Amino acid sequence: MSGLSTPASADPPPAPERPSYGPPGPYGPYGASGPYGPYAPYRAPGGPVPPNPVTAWLRLSAPDRRAGATPRVVLLALLTGLLTAWLLYDGLGANLLICGTATAVGAGCAARAAGRRIRPWTVVWSVLALVLLAVPVRWEAGWPTLLAVLGALGLASLALHGGRRWPGVLLALPGLPEQLVPAVRWAWTGMAGRSLPGRGRIVPVLKALAVAVALLTVFGLLFASADAAMADLLGGLSPDLDLGQLPARGLLFVLGTLTALGFARIAAGPRRWDRTVIRPGRERRRLEWALPLVALNLMFGVFVVLQAVVVLGGADAVLSNTGMSRSAYARQGFWQLSVITVLTLVVVAVAKRWAPRTTAADHRVARILLGLLCVLALAVVASALGRMWFYVDASGLTRLRLWVLVVEVWLGVVFLLLITAGLTRRTGWLPRVVVLSGMLTVAVYGLMGPDAIVAEQNVSRYEQALRTDPHGAAIDLRNVRDLSADAVPALDRLPEPQRSCALELIGQDLGAEANPWYATGASVARARKILAERPPVDSPVFGRRPCDRAGLGYEGW
Repeated sequence: MSGLSTPASADPPPAPERPSYGPPGPYGPYGASGPYGPYAPYRAPGGPVPPNPVTAWLRLSAPDRRAGATPRVVLLALLTGLLTAWLLYDGLGANLLICGTATAVGAGCAARAAGRRIRPWTVVWSVLALVLLAVPVRWEAGWPTLLAVLGALGLASLALHGGRRWPGVLLALPGLPEQLVPAVRWAWTGMAGRSLPGRGRIVPVLKALAVAVALLTVFGLLFASADAAMADLLGGLSPDLDLGQLPARGLLFVLGTLTALGFARIAAGPRRWDRTVIRPGRERRRLEWALPLVALNLMFGVFVVLQAVVVLGGADAVLSNTGMSRSAYARQGFWQLSVITVLTLVVVAVAKRWAPRTTAADHRVARILLGLLCVLALAVVASALGRMWFYVDASGLTRLRLWVLVVEVWLGVVFLLLITAGLTRRTGWLPRVVVLSGMLTVAVYGLMGPDAIVAEQNVSRYEQALRTDPHGAAIDLRNVRDLSADAVPALDRLPEPQRSCALELIGQDLGAEANPWYATGASVARARKILAERPPVDSPVFGRRPCDRAGLGYEGW
């Protein structure tokens, strides 16, 4: 007993020290529930630290192994940076495709060093990325080019990651930014442990060249300032270098090198985003889940029936009953229907996550209700497209109207894919095909020349109006004046003074000096030729400019 008891004269055991990260609370020195906050589980001193959810998620997707950077990969990245600094400074054209191809070659070398094999979907994503980079080769408009470049970067990342499931596909698309900084450390580490062949011969030569350049620069500047003939001689021998371009070209070099290294690092060991676990939501009871969907389907059905009545009754009857103009009726509902289309996709995704799935009957009810909602959503898409076409027929086409038409068509394709997946009961193909349809839409939108289509539609409407009603014919010049050089062939058919007014801003943007061939699209060369043969008339007539004489009829959003 004495061995188990504490002598009365002995000092009591010291109280546990309060940790520095939390004040003592009523439940002990660690507060209500431990040192990690009021909602964290209690952890005894020295026990394991609870895992960070974000860190655990990233660790789960980390590559099993990553090959080191090879001298060839680093050299190709530096060459890509030099190409970017040299070619992309003057504009966009074939240079973007050249730099993209060089980046792809570097990533391919890194993948080969890592022992990776080419798969069919890798080829599909890579080819489509290069097709997107070909958009500025043909057209000059900025918005389609921006979409094409962003799409190409996403597809290149997806090609190297190789995702299949929704997490793998969606998280791989923006996978490049997180690689830029680690790629530098990856390249440095890979090169630090290698002995370069011929280093003993190359390094002394490089040092000698650097010293020679420094000496020639210092003494050349002194001789040039001392003698005019020497200055003329040295000026003819030295390359024409604009020091004002160095910061921009240096930034392009860094950007091109980092991009090439980032893709190479992905190829050497991509994250496996497909390992991301997305647990299904808590299963709801059938009535609790189905009742809202039944009500929503009924509302969609009522709208579809009303639209059928409108179509059968004729648009003129609708306009007479509502007292609205053609453009006002179309404009009133298009945006709301577009929002409804997007929200329907959200509803389908959320409902699929919380759907009952215990029995076969639960699966059957889910397929029926969600499939019916997708079918009715197709009718909403058709109605939105009809209203927009109605509006374009009344007021002409613009960049915004064409873009939303293309997006609405793509949303209809997505609903068709969802319906197909529900009928086949196999959804493994769905994530990649949805992304493929979206990127094909971006490629088609860019390659078809949106500005050229807008100009062609407006000019054709004006020409037809001149034939049918010469006195009432008008063209919205503000819509076409802001277009790019892609619109010049169509705008060249306008009569004066509308032609000169429409081409005024485009001619100013083109300027007198042409860019190099690699920084110029085919449409720019065509526009320059047209404007050189028939320049716009920009001289005032009776004190009025061409746009003043043409008038700027404007209606729209």
